[in-house]
Amino acid sequence: MEFSSRGRQRYARLAGDRREQYPHSLQFYLEPPTESISLVEFESFAIDRLRLLKVVENLGVSHVRGSDAYKTKLETELRKLKFPYRALAEDDYEARRKDHISHFILRLAYCQSEDLRRWFLQQEMDLFRYRFNELTENLMQKFLEHVNLSFEAISEDLKNQLAGELSVSTPGFTLAKVKEQMFYKVGLADAVDLFRARRVFIKDGFAFVPFKEIDVIVLNNYRTKLSKALALTARSLPSIQSDERLQPLLNHLSHSYVGPDYSVQKNTGKISLEQIDALSVKSFPLCMRQLHRALRENHHLRHGGRMQYGLFLKGIGLTLEQALEFWKKEFIRGKVDADKFDKGYAYSIRHNYGKEGKRTDYTPYSCMKIIMSNPPSQGDYHGCPFRHSDPELLKQKLQSYKIPPSGIAQVLELVKGMHYQLACQKYFELTHDVDDIGFSLNHPNQYFTESQKLLNGGREPKKEFNNSGNFQQKNNSQESINSSSTLTSSNDKADTELEGLEAYFTED
Repeated sequence: MEFSSRGRQRYARLAGDRREQYPHSLQFYLEPPTESISLVEFESFAIDRLRLLKVVENLGVSHVRGSDAYKTKLETELRKLKFPYRALAEDDYEARRKDHISHFILRLAYCQSEDLRRWFLQQEMDLFRYRFNELTENLMQKFLEHVNLSFEAISEDLKNQLAGELSVSTPGFTLAKVKEQMFYKVGLADAVDLFRARRVFIKDGFAFVPFKEIDVIVLNNYRTKLSKALALTARSLPSIQSDERLQPLLNHLSHSYVGPDYSVQKNTGKISLEQIDALSVKSFPLCMRQLHRALRENHHLRHGGRMQYGLFLKGIGLTLEQALEFWKKEFIRGKVDADKFDKGYAYSIRHNYGKEGKRTDYTPYSCMKIIMSNPPSQGDYHGCPFRHSDPELLKQKLQSYKIPPSGIAQVLELVKGMHYQLACQKYFELTHDVDDIGFSLNHPNQYFTESQKLLNGGREPKKEFNNSGNFQQKNNSQESINSSSTLTSSNDKADTELEGLEAYFTED
């Protein structure tokens, strides 16, 4: 990445350069970007693509891929985030550039583990499938030529000669339809999936593939290339992790959360300690319900559980004074006396509220942070039950919470597919008796807020009187939306530029 953003803007205005750099709205992402970009643009592009891939994941489970509803919602998101959503005009340069650069940024972030690589690969595949199928036949042909997948179309004479075999071997093709459709002669190695599914005619080591099935071959080719590229990028991890420009940006990106900032407490003082038991049943996500139950039964939680649950309670509105009272009352019911609590545990609670140490006002954990970091060990109760629980134990837990068998089966199917947040979303729907919650679930505090809105008819929890009879309320003037996730860029670095990133995507 060798030229400045100002230089890029100058030459990008030239239509010839634009067409040459991004001749198609779709690509295999074979060549990494070679330009310098600012930290702000780096972060913005990454967050937007992450939002897009989260939508792709959600739609892939809640809708039939390729259905009208699926395509409409995905196109809306692509338009909103300014990504190429179909073969647009030649002046679609900025959208294509954003698509190109953002893919490679997330490739850096999501090459770091097998789970991350698998998730990234699946969402990118689904996004590519949608965009490829939105192309016209003419543009599909141009794209295939561009990526060196220009298969040989069979002649009309050969098609007429093989019409009977093509009709019998290709599901849904009558003789009349065979004559209308263009067929391609494709090497068997490129058409393995179609061959296994008995969807093509095979002769002399070649598959005769109708044009409407060519996307399977293109997708297989793309999957192979992207899988190899992710493995190659993973080999660069040591140098990526030692790069001071990238470390603060990539460290949290794969775990990042892109919704409201729950460190800003809108409901401070509106929740009383007496309400927590009832709220844990009605409005807590399963991870927090599990922690609350373990705390009540054992009168203790280990550090990971105290951090995850304590910050969640802070996010739903417990004040520091309430939190100290809540934890102390429960701990002294166990093996911890009041003096030991004050000396050993009260400090960490005050620390979470920014009253000790560096005075950092800690943020409640997002779903991705809970799923991807600090897995629970024996005796721990933190983590994500959909990610970290044995499926049989999860099934028993759901049964104990009166989830119907059909609902449990749906949840377990999502867990099996590693869609942990969607499994939690399904749990929300089952426990609140709604068919579609209408939002993507990304945060335990979001779960609580949406549950309370639903149960209270769109109203927030009522204010509760404290023991002295006065309202406890905090100024909400700082309420904000953190649209940039938890990434750590700052205004004074806005013009800092990243160069040379292409080195991480190429072999030595």
